[in-house]
Amino acid sequence: MSEDCLFAAVYAPSRATQCKPLPVFVLIQGGGFNKNADGNTNGTGLIQAADLGMVVVTFNYRVGVYGFMTDGDANSPLVDTNIGLHDQRKLLQWVQKYISRFGGDPRHVVLGGDSAGAASVTYHLTAYDGKDEGLFVASTAESQSFGPVRTAEESRYQYTDLAKRLGCWRDADAATVACMRAAPVSALQNTSKSITYPEISTLPRTAPPKFMWNPFIDGKLIKDLTYRRFSEGKYIRVPTIFGDVTNEGTMYAPTNATSLADSHTFLRNNFPAVTDAQLAGMDKLWPNRNQSACPSTGCFYGHASDLYGEIRYVCPGLFLARTLTTTPALRRPAVAPPLWLYHYNALDPAQNESGLGVPHVVELNAIWGPENLLYPAPVSYFPGGINQGTIPVMQGYWTSFIRFLDPNKARAGGSAEWSAWHGTSTQGRRLLVGTGGTTAMEAVDGQLKAKCAFSDAIALELDQ
Repeated sequence: MSEDCLFAAVYAPSRATQCKPLPVFVLIQGGGFNKNADGNTNGTGLIQAADLGMVVVTFNYRVGVYGFMTDGDANSPLVDTNIGLHDQRKLLQWVQKYISRFGGDPRHVVLGGDSAGAASVTYHLTAYDGKDEGLFVASTAESQSFGPVRTAEESRYQYTDLAKRLGCWRDADAATVACMRAAPVSALQNTSKSITYPEISTLPRTAPPKFMWNPFIDGKLIKDLTYRRFSEGKYIRVPTIFGDVTNEGTMYAPTNATSLADSHTFLRNNFPAVTDAQLAGMDKLWPNRNQSACPSTGCFYGHASDLYGEIRYVCPGLFLARTLTTTPALRRPAVAPPLWLYHYNALDPAQNESGLGVPHVVELNAIWGPENLLYPAPVSYFPGGINQGTIPVMQGYWTSFIRFLDPNKARAGGSAEWSAWHGTSTQGRRLLVGTGGTTAMEAVDGQLKAKCAFSDAIALELDQ
């Protein structure tokens, strides 16, 4: 309930010393840039899985109006831009300066994140056109999120709406900002509401996006759309893990979507630049898997969740795998750093029964251990549960990557060798993690390739 919300938590083995510094893993939590999902993730389980051979840092950063408000001027003297991302970079600079006092090695920092935290990883890879400031040597990203990236000017409507709701709207921005800063914290919290994108606000049945406050193009830290920065090779080249779950969109899509129009409206609410022609193209590639249940309430829920989940999360992951291993000659090293891609498909019976399938970032329960997260974990991840076996498997890959920049060197016994991605989407293979911790390498199926080829082709038009 305050902008003074920044903290860092350092988890380190008691034997860690400055004489033998350990690899460091820095986690950027998710929350859609509109809330903090879990700033208190406990690093104990991951450190124990690494045989006490690493240090973990978790932290808070400003989100919502505190982290991503702009008055529409990227160079505004009144409102700092993308302050939530700058909080993250400040933490990384803090780690460089002080982590050795906890037995961590500032020369071996791996940056990780999930959902908005994973999106943050991509922003830091492309920050300042890929300028390497030595803040990290590798990265991991669970459910990398490519939402619309607007300009500061295009984002001003959020500032205008909040100021009017607070009764702070003035003729001059300086007076408006002064009034907003003087408002009680409770007023800011209770008044800040998500609203519909202005360009679609007059269309029927539209609604606010799932996440309104977002990083925006400021001409400095974020100079352009994420797809374009990676396509042009303007990013830091480090060993990387990217990946997704099977059903990325089920947590977000409207369960009462009853028609194709409902599904289209939901997608347009979150990607306002999408055209009718693009939606028609999507309908050919994304058939409604619940069509046999129509007409009935919710029979287009699966269609809406598949569209949203694959366009925002899954297809960008495949794009990154292809792009980061086959970059243009411009600024390309002789050998590109390795990239490992995964597909998490471990079903929890209760989640599957509820219609969620394998939902967004559920793999965090296996990576960190179910007892180390803020939110209650699915029962199947606790002792005796069907997914208890996924925990040592995922922790083996992650701790091996963090310690050795290779997920295979200390992977769990019996788990598949995780081959790095090579070449185009028709050549590369990704790690499949199934129920109970089964593992295998899989090729990307032809239907998903076709969907993602379409998604990639319109990504810039969707402001991704």
